[in-house]
Amino acid sequence: MTIKQRDQKHIWHPLTQHKLHPETMAIVKAKDCILFDEDGNQYIDGIASWYSSMYGHCNPFITNRVYKQMQTLDHVVFAGFTHEPAVKLSEELIKILPENQEKIFFGDNGSTSIEIGIKMALQYHFNTGEKRNTLIAFEDGFHGDTFGAMSVSGLSVYNGPFEDFFLDVKRIPTPNGNNQSLVLETLKAIVKNNKVAGFVYEPLVQGAAAMKMHDAEGLNTILKFCKANKIITVADEVMTGFGKTGRHFASDFMETKPDVICMSKALTAGLMPMSITSCTQAIYDAFYSDDIGKGLFHCHTYSANPLACAAAIAGLELLQSDTIQQNIKRITEKHRVFGAYIETHSKVKSIRQKGIIFALDLNVEMERYGDLRYKLFNFFMENGVFLRPLGETIYIQAPYTITEAQLDKIYQVIEEVLEIV
Repeated sequence: MTIKQRDQKHIWHPLTQHKLHPETMAIVKAKDCILFDEDGNQYIDGIASWYSSMYGHCNPFITNRVYKQMQTLDHVVFAGFTHEPAVKLSEELIKILPENQEKIFFGDNGSTSIEIGIKMALQYHFNTGEKRNTLIAFEDGFHGDTFGAMSVSGLSVYNGPFEDFFLDVKRIPTPNGNNQSLVLETLKAIVKNNKVAGFVYEPLVQGAAAMKMHDAEGLNTILKFCKANKIITVADEVMTGFGKTGRHFASDFMETKPDVICMSKALTAGLMPMSITSCTQAIYDAFYSDDIGKGLFHCHTYSANPLACAAAIAGLELLQSDTIQQNIKRITEKHRVFGAYIETHSKVKSIRQKGIIFALDLNVEMERYGDLRYKLFNFFMENGVFLRPLGETIYIQAPYTITEAQLDKIYQVIEEVLEIV
């Protein structure tokens, strides 16, 4: 039996309605920007396997570091213990985070990094003697699949059955450069009528909302308002972090920095599961007390796993290398040129770009997981390119190590798919 056939007996895949789409593709190997399936076919990974394998698959610089660490310390409880990889990672990460970040809290995936950020915001006010129970989030945001993360997400396609169980969340529009008055009026009304603890947001690019992008100046105004009203700002950089927007973090584009930053995905170069929630000294100080009940009682078994830390340290070194920084600039420029060329096509409604994140909206109405979306996906795969459309949006977030020829192949297949929609 093939891997695909064996898979169907026991496995329940994410984001899959198995009655409609019973088959999956079996990947047996990955190297650099190429995925290999069990039938011997090759595919360019145009989305870095959900924006995580940003330095290419099985990068030897990273795998060798993890192998070396594996010989010394594989895992140890992080409550009451520490180790060199975690300490080293905290030191190196703080160097590239926005300057107000001081403390590092380890988790194990993007959703739980958001859970931790939400807990920090809510408990900060509780610890300082003020009960605040409302959160603010953007319309169409997505922050993960655990309950706190779902609460601040706005995509009902994922969250519909659970909405009766959510935290109290009020939504505001994303700033687009022309709606600042509306955004601020909405924000002020929410703050006037609710006890707002925190604002949870994806800075500049909303990934699951089909790479919807918003205005940096407008976001900065929102953050300034939140600071003035003691609302804890929680930046979800799970997708945007580690160079994708052209800077280390999307938060670097705003003068006003967040109180809390959530990270995962490219943090460990796609090699190991891990997340980090960083915060300012002021946030940490609100939990520092003789009262044990004021501590942040959140823990994961694999918090600060030494192997994941080793992968993250190696990834940070690559991110800051001249080679990767030049590659980010090269990919950004290639996307700009392709966008200028393709935006006049009759089947293209709009394009947008932030750093190496490129998105193209088709001039056609589609369901997010409808038949046409799967037709596009299958066309890409049949032509050797792994892209995963979000409704009518085709986007690229390829590894930083992608070659010119591989990028040109992605562009070519996108141009060809426009003829079948």
